[in-house]
Amino acid sequence: MFKLGKSLFNASVAGLSLVIVSLPALAQTTRPDLGGLWTNAALTRLSRPANVEPLVVTADQAQQIAAQTSIAGLPAGEFEAADNSDAPPAAGSDDFGLRAYNDFWIDPGSSLARVRGEYRSSYIIDPENGQIPHLDSPQADFQRRNFGARYATGVGDMSGPEALPLAERCLIGFGNTAGPGMMGTLYNSTYRFVQTDDYVVIEVEMVHDARIIPIYPDAATARANQRPAAWQPWFGDSRGWYEDNELVVETVNINPQQMAQSAVPITASGRITERFSRYSASEIVYQFTVEDCSLYAQPWTAELSFHATEGPLYEYACHEGNYAMPGILAGARRLEAEAAAQP
Repeated sequence: MFKLGKSLFNASVAGLSLVIVSLPALAQTTRPDLGGLWTNAALTRLSRPANVEPLVVTADQAQQIAAQTSIAGLPAGEFEAADNSDAPPAAGSDDFGLRAYNDFWIDPGSSLARVRGEYRSSYIIDPENGQIPHLDSPQADFQRRNFGARYATGVGDMSGPEALPLAERCLIGFGNTAGPGMMGTLYNSTYRFVQTDDYVVIEVEMVHDARIIPIYPDAATARANQRPAAWQPWFGDSRGWYEDNELVVETVNINPQQMAQSAVPITASGRITERFSRYSASEIVYQFTVEDCSLYAQPWTAELSFHATEGPLYEYACHEGNYAMPGILAGARRLEAEAAAQP
């Protein structure tokens, strides 16, 4: 039988012990610490303004762009012509205009988004023009619905509770606050990140949405554990892993109702890949890449940052005392009854 010399044996055991002791430390280098309270509130929009070319702008340019941003912080394509005025429409006018909250109620942030100390004119960084590369003839497997005008004017489908927007029914938050493709909006742009060995949980202040993301050893294992396609959960089937000191989260199979109203829609064949990296003690850099050849001419990527905040994460009581929906539906039924009673 082969025997190790005593000194060689001791050296081998010491070396093995060093490897065992070093493994947790090595594992930690691939896992960024994301825990804590964060905010992504900013006046930057997903797409770049038409009159702005550069992605990175100076502080003075950022201030000018922010001053020209109407109903700041909302997803591109919603409330573009909104007016914060409290003035009622002219007597007898059928043009109600687009009016939403007045300034007292909103808290979208006070400046453009800052990423690694740079002011950004759009969240989109690829393509370079800062625009979503929509296909001319998209092939969606859901009916696209934009509730921006209905939300601002009050004019829209009132046939039943399912006709009202998801956010108005308090099912999920509006403005993609919980993502995938998480962006700040009018208010409640605070997040709590919690990490365990097996999960990352992202609690969103808006409507208290919560993303519970299982963590796997690598991308192949994560993809092998995809949930049944029939489930179609809110925020999709998200699975994560750590790679190059980043948290990578890949999401597929998002509920079609959510996609019909999302600023970042994908079809059943698309996917969204998010990357979270700790840039500093007070900043998480966050990217998401959208891939779907049924809707987009190419994959596209957006980037923003979560900045540390003291909070607190406020309670969001959406339906308690919410008389809007029964009032809207009751009013619509009353109008229908009055119309039916006309000779």
